[in-house]
Amino acid sequence: MKKSYSTLVNKKDITSIAIGGFDGMHIAHQQLFKQLDKNGAIVAIESGYSNLTPKSFRQEYTNLPVYYYVLDNIKHLEGEEFIKLLKEEFPNLKKIVVGFDFCFGKNRKYNTTGLKNLFDGEVVVVDEVCNNKLAIHSRFIRDFIKQGDIKKANEFLGKEYKIVGQVIKGQGLGKKSFVPTINLLVEEFLLPKEGVYITKTIIKDEIFNSVTFLGHRVTTDGSFAVETHILNKNIHNAIGKIQIIFIDKIRDNEKFNSFEKLKNQINEDINISLKYFDK
Repeated sequence: MKKSYSTLVNKKDITSIAIGGFDGMHIAHQQLFKQLDKNGAIVAIESGYSNLTPKSFRQEYTNLPVYYYVLDNIKHLEGEEFIKLLKEEFPNLKKIVVGFDFCFGKNRKYNTTGLKNLFDGEVVVVDEVCNNKLAIHSRFIRDFIKQGDIKKANEFLGKEYKIVGQVIKGQGLGKKSFVPTINLLVEEFLLPKEGVYITKTIIKDEIFNSVTFLGHRVTTDGSFAVETHILNKNIHNAIGKIQIIFIDKIRDNEKFNSFEKLKNQINEDINISLKYFDK
């Protein structure tokens, strides 16, 4: 469940902030957060392109309060105006932590050197963080997810990738002809490459082992679906928001010549998932 600290912490108590987009709240982001003091906070610049941890979902991955600033509302500010805004928002601010490639102000013309010149407190610049000589950036994690390389994405995230969706009515074939599934509408999160994945599904804070398909139902009606099957348990009448945690990919989406072949493959997908969780 998402935490909510921003409304509970008085900005006057904040003495250090980390500034960035922080989509994904991944390993490199966590290195910035480690530089904050006990009265630290996170300033997330919301560009509208965040789809790993969209909007306030970032709060789930930190015990620090997160404050959100919409980029369109501040991108016109000159460097001095941006620093003035921060000092007005956080009157006891003494320390700012940013990444090595941080830019700010109108047309992004100010960098970390400009920040040090304009801010009269301490400025900490965190160097690029790498994993096996490859830089950890949100854009690379997005690429891994779009390629279906969930294990690599999770390695860079430092946690398992998760999406949240609203339960919707499915086509009804699963329960009748195959296996029962919970169908989701996912709007804000980046979806992995079409295929079948070993997953965990969270329903009302309870975690279930599962196998999840996402993609176009090319063997049946051709429509796009995100549907998860709970292993060894019948879940009836699930409603509301459901979370899916991606662990590993089983296979790409594919078309089968008959319902029987599709059913056999679904059973094989389930067996692969069961073996994973039985390890």
